[in-house]
Amino acid sequence: MLGAAFVFTLLVLILLVLSIKMRLDNQVIKERAWDGSETKSSPLSEALTGLIGTAGGIYLSLVMLFSFMELHVPNKVELFKVGLEPLAAVSFALAIAQPFLIRIMNLRRKF
Repeated sequence: MLGAAFVFTLLVLILLVLSIKMRLDNQVIKERAWDGSETKSSPLSEALTGLIGTAGGIYLSLVMLFSFMELHVPNKVELFKVGLEPLAAVSFALAIAQPFLIRIMNLRRKF
């Protein structure tokens, strides 16, 4: 069963790296001319900040929704012997998937 946890962890890391790469690509496309008057953070740090910020926003929205609806969610769910907080895991997964979904939607608009 240790193999399944390793494969799951490896898959999450690969998706995380691909998501950050797509965020970097999207950022380069949107980047405007920079006049040098202010400090500029690296594209990697901006992509990670965006990923964490998006996941945090989704997490807070889910917590408020589940609180408002008075739905009970377990504190931890075990997946491949890894304990996860369900709402945090879902929000992180959605934040990782977001750049892929945006890319697909942009491609659909072109055709």
